[in-house]
Amino acid sequence: MNRTVVGLDLDHDSVEAAEHWLHELVQRLGRPAGLVACTHLVYEPHPHVALSLSQPVEVDGGPHTAGARTAAARHEARSGGRAVYYPGVDALTGTLTVAEVIERSAVERVVMLGGAEAAPETVLHTLDYVRPTWTDGRLTLVTRPAPEGSLVPFELKYSTPCCADH
Repeated sequence: MNRTVVGLDLDHDSVEAAEHWLHELVQRLGRPAGLVACTHLVYEPHPHVALSLSQPVEVDGGPHTAGARTAAARHEARSGGRAVYYPGVDALTGTLTVAEVIERSAVERVVMLGGAEAAPETVLHTLDYVRPTWTDGRLTLVTRPAPEGSLVPFELKYSTPCCADH
């Protein structure tokens, strides 16, 4: 299937601001089926967050800023980007097995911190916040251990930014 990938660079200074903007855009677009929307940390011309969207339709135009070009290229190559909106995201709530996450959504892999594949029967507490990343061409959810052999997403909705104390 042919997909159109568009990069956007609105110079967001945080992942939270970029994600908020993406949620508003997706709502205004009517939550189109097949849409994948990602955030990307870019460094040109300075560190900030750019965006990418892909849709299974042809769209004219292209990215014009360096950050937008980087975001679009990473998304198109499926080599980078943190998916905020993707098919099945709304079904990833509560407690599911790894197999259910893969069956219900565009998430193709669930791995534990360090890279080991999670077993299909492993329980995943989604915490209603699932942000997979493009890794080796596949939407991959990175998880960490939780009680009783279960898993939770590595990224938390309200996490403390790295280096927050200095």
